[in-house]
Amino acid sequence: MIRTDTLPAPVSHDELSRPEPDARDFAIPAGGLDEEQRLRALNRMDEYLTRKRRHLLGFQATQEMGGSAFDLGRFMQHNINNLGDPFQSGGYKPNTKAVERAVLDYYAALWHADGPHDPADPESYWGYVLSMGSTEGNMYALWNARDYLSGKPLIQPSAGSSVVGAAGPVNPNARRPVAFYSEDTHYSFAKAVCVLGVETFHAVGTEQYPGECPLRGAAGEPLDWPTEVPSRSGPSGHAWDGTGEIDTDALAVLVEFFAAKGHPIFVSLNLGSTFKGAHDDVRGVCERLLPIFEQHGLVRAADGRRGFWIHVDGALGAGYLPFLRMAGADPARFGWTPDTELPEFDFGITLPTRESGELDMVSSIAMSGHKWPGAPWPCGIYMTKVKYQVAPPSQPEYTGAPDTTFAGSRNGFSPLVLWDHLSRHSYQDQVDRIRRSQQLAAYLEQQLRLLELEKGIDLWPARTPGAITVRFRKPSPELVAKWSLSSQDVLTTPGDETTRRSYVHVFLMSSVDRTKLDALLADLAEDPVILGAAGPAA
Repeated sequence: MIRTDTLPAPVSHDELSRPEPDARDFAIPAGGLDEEQRLRALNRMDEYLTRKRRHLLGFQATQEMGGSAFDLGRFMQHNINNLGDPFQSGGYKPNTKAVERAVLDYYAALWHADGPHDPADPESYWGYVLSMGSTEGNMYALWNARDYLSGKPLIQPSAGSSVVGAAGPVNPNARRPVAFYSEDTHYSFAKAVCVLGVETFHAVGTEQYPGECPLRGAAGEPLDWPTEVPSRSGPSGHAWDGTGEIDTDALAVLVEFFAAKGHPIFVSLNLGSTFKGAHDDVRGVCERLLPIFEQHGLVRAADGRRGFWIHVDGALGAGYLPFLRMAGADPARFGWTPDTELPEFDFGITLPTRESGELDMVSSIAMSGHKWPGAPWPCGIYMTKVKYQVAPPSQPEYTGAPDTTFAGSRNGFSPLVLWDHLSRHSYQDQVDRIRRSQQLAAYLEQQLRLLELEKGIDLWPARTPGAITVRFRKPSPELVAKWSLSSQDVLTTPGDETTRRSYVHVFLMSSVDRTKLDALLADLAEDPVILGAAGPAA
């Protein structure tokens, strides 16, 4: 339940329009600040953050911290560093690894991973609590997959020594994995592949297979290699008004091309995409790609490891989707039937193969804890299986624990915050939280359509089924700043700048209530940019 009793009184429009703090407000002279100056500066920042927290609607960041600040403040006197692997205590003893492992066990159960962690069991899960959000988790997945698919040594060695693709070990492509992700994937993924030197299908296709892109245009014409896998088209025939889900047909065509050349395959799928909140059909993608992997020898190579890796970027959705699926599977128990059946996405997806029996399909999952369930700073979870772990590049003795994580030194406060939330909320509570968000998303979409009728304007309201975000026409810069709205431009006719539309979106996080939405709607009803939006822009 949202704790409004702890919030300060509403602030006026004049206060909201005050400029953001400047570094000069916090300048530190050589002699430091006296107590009055120091407290005045801190009060200014606190006042600013309080104003912005009350009106943040455009980003996937829960502003509801519950009672954690009161119960967990005592831990701020400790330097808590979860240095190295979470399943070994290590030399730095002021850590919260026991709490971290409890949090990991919780999500392993939600995501149908085999647990608890057992380093001797290749099917057992392994993971850690991230110091960043899902960007770190996605980077770790890319790093892990790159080294696994290119034949680097494993923590738990297998029988052979090399990855074998369709054409056998002599094929140079057998150690050259190719990455696939959709155009609705978070922008940081493109940065991550560059940082880690992971080759995308666009880069490899452009360099090694120019003019051979297997995708075709609407009239059957050949296309250049796209930068990312296309998303599903909407009523316009283009992706701009689609749901934001990956185009499984296009993905399968592209994967088929590179698998036939002997390349190992890395695929990243979204659960709650950045702007449209779309959930890719993970099971559907797995079912579509498995025959391709089988045909081209990527299911089981000579050394026992596979030649494909399916990663789920669940930055937003992996935190709440299990509870939506629980409610859908047992509405009598949870008192609610979701409007949309959302996809199976986790380690529980297994499919029959021709020669290997049942095959587990998902290799890794990442989520952001500051998005859902919520935390005061970026954090998250990365999870995979023991059988996929690659031996770390270094083994520092002084840490006392293997350097198996991305960051090495890791924030020991995040496990406490996540544990505190999970310990306060039953599965029923979690279902109720996501139900409120779903209902508020439906409410906002409905009210935007009513506002269109009332004012005779075109707001372009849209919501992907099952998403907790609603997108609509971008209002004035003042409202964008007041409500911290995120924006995105699209061309309704590709290549034609006259058809440009500017959208914003609202995320219905657990800290949002109807009062906040009604205040936004009231602002929109008086906004000169919105009131001047009679009729479509294109």
